[in-house]
Amino acid sequence: MSAPLLLAGVRLVGADATASEPADVLLRQGRIARIGRALDADGARRVELDGRFLAPGMRDGHVHFDQWAALSRRLDVSAATSAAHAARLVRDRIDAGWPAGEVLVGSGFRDALWADEPSAELLEFGGIPVALISGDVHTVWANRALLARMGVTSADGVIREQDAFDLGQRLQAADEATRDAWATDAAAAAARRGVTGIVDLEMTGAVETWGRRMAAGARSLRVIACVYPEGLDRVRATGLRTGEELPGSHGLATVGWFKLFTDGALNSLTAWCDDPYPSDGVLGGAIDALHGLPSYSDADLLAAARDALAAGIVPTIHAIGDRAVTQALDTFEALGIPAEAPARGRIEHVQLVRREDLPRFAHLDVTASVQPEHAMDDRDVADHHWEGRTDRSFAYRALLDAGARLEFGSDAPVAPLDPWATIAAAVTRSRDGREPWHPEQAVPLAAALRASWGGSGGVVAGADADLVVLDADPHAVSPEGLRTMPVHATLVAGEPTGSLG
Repeated sequence: MSAPLLLAGVRLVGADATASEPADVLLRQGRIARIGRALDADGARRVELDGRFLAPGMRDGHVHFDQWAALSRRLDVSAATSAAHAARLVRDRIDAGWPAGEVLVGSGFRDALWADEPSAELLEFGGIPVALISGDVHTVWANRALLARMGVTSADGVIREQDAFDLGQRLQAADEATRDAWATDAAAAAARRGVTGIVDLEMTGAVETWGRRMAAGARSLRVIACVYPEGLDRVRATGLRTGEELPGSHGLATVGWFKLFTDGALNSLTAWCDDPYPSDGVLGGAIDALHGLPSYSDADLLAAARDALAAGIVPTIHAIGDRAVTQALDTFEALGIPAEAPARGRIEHVQLVRREDLPRFAHLDVTASVQPEHAMDDRDVADHHWEGRTDRSFAYRALLDAGARLEFGSDAPVAPLDPWATIAAAVTRSRDGREPWHPEQAVPLAAALRASWGGSGGVVAGADADLVVLDADPHAVSPEGLRTMPVHATLVAGEPTGSLG
């Protein structure tokens, strides 16, 4: 447990107003013990913060943490404007020196608007195994050498959805010590942006992984570790339920939600939609003019959700297309999560939604877990593939006005694990100097802060001492300036993750 700490001379940031006059905040036993003026340090270490701004810590509501931690070790091909361009980026990396026989993994390509098609042959470079993971992680593009090494069959070298997820997990395989070291670096980087907590939706073993890391001394993040179907029986065998603390985690890690899918992703043209995709797609007819790719029948999705809920693991459902969102809401309506359950249901992404479904989120008490940077990444793809429907795409203001509870996240590695970029995207609907995209769907700053603070409205006595010290008041900077919000220090359970200055 952290030693008592007095943060002296801080201005408290609330969701709804500019910061207050300076006050002192006493932290004790991992919680906010007292807030007042000229507090007695009462044996606590006193740190003068000279009028800086104190806010609740930032919580990223959707992270694939180990994938994010591994990202910096991969070739960045996000700038590729065509399949041929992506192949040239790979060639340049190989020409700069690449060990014979070692797998080259790249990430970040977005091919939904490319004029040419990925193929295994484009990535053939003298037998070097190559795999490129798409920006939305729903597609892996590989060459023959990689497919042979991994024992995967694909006519064109393009693998999608569950097969892509499975292959992606194998591509990031490393021993525990290596992955833990990468995670330590990633957690430190997140803390430098004010992140104190994450909802980890890593696809394999998040509960076991964070139980081990916390027991070994990890303390720089509060983690909600989610469960996938492949791991349900293991978690069920422990008797742990949603909201319960992982043994040895000192209160910093709990069991999260049970992750189910209804569909794929927009960039991979597998998001399940009411209307068909345009017939001029570039995927060789595999998905052209179809409606996307549903993951479950209605009955099977409900059965899987009921099985998890019976074990005390509350579902969260990935749904991107409007047909998928409807199916997810229908599932929660039929599921009838009891009021005494430890958490409410969630839907992840909600990128395209029927207008008649908007009020159902509040009616069913289902959280909309959304990632505002995706709207900036995908605006051009949406304008093409969801033409005529983008007024209800990434419709965060419409959800908010309908009474939905919003939780913001990044979906890292799909977007960077940076809550200030997330908030800026939600508030401005713009990036890189472009005109705002559907500005009517912009979210007020107060709502964006709450959605990034796990629902908190500000710093209050009795709450967990997960806090961020800022060098500026979010209410006082320009909307565009939110992306570069200066973070002075971050504290988790009252313990600084770095220097307090």
